[in-house]
Amino acid sequence: MELSNRLETIASFVTEGYVVADIGTDHGYIPIYLTSNGNCPRAYAMDVNKEPLSRAKTHIEEENAGEVVSCILSDGLHELPQDDVDSIVIAGMGGDLVVRILEQDFDKLANVKELILSPQSHLERVRHFLNDHGFRILEEEFLKEDGKYYVVIRAVHGKQQYDKECFYRFGEELILAKHPVLLEYLDQEYVKYSKIKESLTDDSKEHIRRRKEEVEDLLGDIMEALCYYEL
Repeated sequence: MELSNRLETIASFVTEGYVVADIGTDHGYIPIYLTSNGNCPRAYAMDVNKEPLSRAKTHIEEENAGEVVSCILSDGLHELPQDDVDSIVIAGMGGDLVVRILEQDFDKLANVKELILSPQSHLERVRHFLNDHGFRILEEEFLKEDGKYYVVIRAVHGKQQYDKECFYRFGEELILAKHPVLLEYLDQEYVKYSKIKESLTDDSKEHIRRRKEEVEDLLGDIMEALCYYEL
């Protein structure tokens, strides 16, 4: 089975030999891929909705992966098999939902060895959650596919705190490595939010003042991140 560059990057972050659970599995591609190429001995394809889980089952049958990939109807981690999962993958959803999934069944993470996360928004909230709840980020990747930008994070149990908000927003490793795709993204975001700031002219309205402050904070973090590319 061939995956898109984004899904292949996510799959590559899973440690070889680990049993993996893909939360919000949709088509079940990642569990099928990881078990069919021998990277993972077993996998769980989990989703809160019956329709995507049905699609996953169809693909699992087509790839003759039924003996090693199990489908589970589950709201987040609620039905996660205890003590049988080493790696959890959560991708393709917003950062707030990723945090909610991790938070509502946090006790189930005690024996999980790694989290592979690819939130589509609010990356800073995900990174803050990880650091505030005993996880440290080991590696990140930043990529562009079909005109959209994606981040992939691998986190394990451990202590970590960043000393700059721009590291939470854009990723310390990515910034310090001067990642070229991140640079492209930062340049675009700076232009975009500079124009938004210019449009927020009516300071007499409280909601506009609040929005302007948010945009100014974001621009400050973007500029701080860009400074590392000049070192």
